[in-house]
Amino acid sequence: MLRLGAHMSIAGGLELAFDRAKQVGSDAVQIFTANQRQWKGRVITPEEAALFRDTQLGCSIAPVVSHNSYLVNLASPKDELWEKSIDAQRNELERCELLGVPYVVAHPGAHTGSGREAGIQRIVEALDRLHTALPGYEVVTLLETTAGQGTTLGGKFEDLAEILNSVADPDRLGVCLDTCHIFVAGYDIRDAMTYQETMHAFDEIVGLPAIKAFHFNDSKGELGSHRDRHEYIGQGEIGSEGFRSFMNDERFAGLPALLETDKSNDLHEDREAIELLRSLVAA
Repeated sequence: MLRLGAHMSIAGGLELAFDRAKQVGSDAVQIFTANQRQWKGRVITPEEAALFRDTQLGCSIAPVVSHNSYLVNLASPKDELWEKSIDAQRNELERCELLGVPYVVAHPGAHTGSGREAGIQRIVEALDRLHTALPGYEVVTLLETTAGQGTTLGGKFEDLAEILNSVADPDRLGVCLDTCHIFVAGYDIRDAMTYQETMHAFDEIVGLPAIKAFHFNDSKGELGSHRDRHEYIGQGEIGSEGFRSFMNDERFAGLPALLETDKSNDLHEDREAIELLRSLVAA
């Protein structure tokens, strides 16, 4: 079965994300290691890293997935923004390597008018630079499927396949499949038949082994609307039946599936969603 979890705050200390994850019955967890809306990430001390690692060893929550800064755009044609994006992504990879976090989720980026091929070329060049600058790193960058709005890349499976097939070291990349994003990008997953068709298409174009994590979000937007608005599981346009297919697909057993919906201080929304998802598993 998938390892269910949610994005959790690190307010008060990185290690507190595990306490919050335990409150909702998580198997896995996603965090921001730094402020996601700032370029300059915080420096993590060796003591903080040791406490984080020790806390994780004391619980059964794994893997931990990080999400990079929303400001990063590795596809940008503007040199200054592109260089800042590479630096920010490098800082995130360095923090995650220090913490022992195996995956960093990153949006592929937006070409902002330079064109699809030029944007993909920039992404590939940026990733190759990062891999060369950080030899021996175990942390893997997961390119997230996107809603395909505007000039954003990653809304089509072909975008991800071209990037993965073009980098010099593809073993350091994978895919995070966001259910809301693929749905509003035009890939139907609402019932068993459409789910199988979409997963078959992904396998043919990218390859299912590339998927290392999921973002589990229902959708406020309709199929193909390119409207990136997350909804609680079972309350959106996808509906709980779409998630039933994921929960019972043995090909993804053991992979993290992480909620990214709003939550109250008591975290009851995440707890209820995780309970609902587990109820969908066939006896």
